[in-house]
Amino acid sequence: MPEVIVNMAAGRTDDQKKGMMLDITQALVKNLGVDAEVVTVQINEAPLTHKMKGGKTFLERKAAAK
Repeated sequence: MPEVIVNMAAGRTDDQKKGMMLDITQALVKNLGVDAEVVTVQINEAPLTHKMKGGKTFLERKAAAK
């Protein structure tokens, strides 16, 4: 039974996350030939202050982009 774990920074809406999970589910159904009922998709979200790229937290990067 396929299981997909998505790690990402917090900040997306519930609708965006649901849409992403549905798309991932459909991709596995299409490409692996499994039923949607056996697919598990989990999102692990990190607060913007708990994720860093290039020496800056995602909160710092977001502030700099404005």
